[in-house]
Amino acid sequence: MDYGICNLSIVPLRAEASDASEMVTQVLYGEHFKVLESRKKWSRIRLAFDKYEGWIDNKQFLNISEADYLNFDKTNLKLSSDLVDFVTTSENQLFSICLGSNVSAAEYLNHHFEGKAITKSLPKEHLVETALLYLNSPYLWGGKTPFGIDCSGFTQMVYKLNGQKLLRDASQQATQGEALSFIEESEPGDLAFFDNDEGKITHVGIIMKDNYIIHAHGKVRIDRIDHSGIFNYDVRNHTHKLRVIKRII
Repeated sequence: MDYGICNLSIVPLRAEASDASEMVTQVLYGEHFKVLESRKKWSRIRLAFDKYEGWIDNKQFLNISEADYLNFDKTNLKLSSDLVDFVTTSENQLFSICLGSNVSAAEYLNHHFEGKAITKSLPKEHLVETALLYLNSPYLWGGKTPFGIDCSGFTQMVYKLNGQKLLRDASQQATQGEALSFIEESEPGDLAFFDNDEGKITHVGIIMKDNYIIHAHGKVRIDRIDHSGIFNYDVRNHTHKLRVIKRII
């Protein structure tokens, strides 16, 4: 089996081995992974952090050894904490990285990073503060950055920046944590999940105080939440049907 690491700012991970295929998630700077299948132009990979699989362009990552992969697995994450920051290459060139990039890999990649980073787990009350960094970020299917993010990418990145691990999709995240019986039991930082008419969980957001929720719908926005679901002030209607509230930490 082969192994790799993302040495670029952001790389799309696609459902199929084609540039025209949908982006299912993104691989951020410093994320490492296993290579499950190799073709001339594409590789199917499994991310180490959340075990998500997809296809990546072979020109957009660096091959690493199994020993290096295992070493990255054991290395504590060091995540960039500004919306945008920079690393300097060995040729003294700058390139940008996004909030949540794993800059602990910079030295291995022969890059230099001087910005601010998060290196430890943060208290639960910090989750909402982190979520607000993404406020007004546009919705992007498969996105994980302030320049485009989907609902579960948003919750995953907020938790990751606070030292907690969430799976990638809303339906997967709904299998984690402890279910609460009533919305009144919820605390800021808890996750609220919403289903569609077929009963499939398709949306997730982060509970705030005073019955508000922050979530990615068109953009990362703040709306009201009640027993029925999310009430959107712009359309004066409920847009998402509440299924369950989960406490992860």
